[in-house]
Amino acid sequence: MSTTPASDTFISHLVELRSRLMKAVVSVLAVFVVLFLYPGPSVIYDFLAQPMLASLPQGTRMIATGVITPFMVPVKVTLLTSFVIALPIVLYQAWAFIAPGLYSHEKKLAIPLIFSSTLLFILGMSFCYFVVFKTVFHFIASFAPDSITPAPDIEAYLNFVMTMFIAFGITFEVPIAVVLLVKTGLTTVKKLREIRGYVIVGAFVIAAVVTPPDVISQFLLAGPLCLLYEIGIIFANLVKKPDVIEYDADLQ
Repeated sequence: MSTTPASDTFISHLVELRSRLMKAVVSVLAVFVVLFLYPGPSVIYDFLAQPMLASLPQGTRMIATGVITPFMVPVKVTLLTSFVIALPIVLYQAWAFIAPGLYSHEKKLAIPLIFSSTLLFILGMSFCYFVVFKTVFHFIASFAPDSITPAPDIEAYLNFVMTMFIAFGITFEVPIAVVLLVKTGLTTVKKLREIRGYVIVGAFVIAAVVTPPDVISQFLLAGPLCLLYEIGIIFANLVKKPDVIEYDADLQ
């Protein structure tokens, strides 16, 4: 039985997808090997742990309750760092896979989107590391009774850090999402302004779910989310489709 053209196309897409995935994985692993050799997982984890260690009493260290945790946690941190460094390559492979189905004007957005998405994600993680962690950890430590010596487990700390990094990294992608929604014609700048109130409420709901149960961390996530939404509207107004004409209801 001969293979139909439709099945040929489907198989070719699967082959292309596998190729792109392999290239993305290889790029992450290549960076991982370099970081594993220098500066090494221990140094990378020590850097990640600095905000927590700075909030602990002098001389206090974090603990590892698992047998292989002292090895596995620094390796996981190194792998996460490798993914962030290789993120432009990963995003490029994703774009290269879907590029054949895009129009020429859509393809022109690829490089700016890859660059801006990577930059904003890293900015979100940096904001979380240098501002949020320092503020939240000191705030939590100030409530610890004198009879207690905090000694966080490194695996629990890693899980917390990864959750926060992802939350703030995605939050800082909001301007990109807003611009794409307008550029693709799925919505308009006017509609985005009309739902501003719902977005603010939603931002605080998301912050309450994702962040620790303290007001400071919730505001540190919800505040930038609302601000980035407004920035997204400003840029969306600059790149909106020229054939989309929006009328202000007050002028009608």
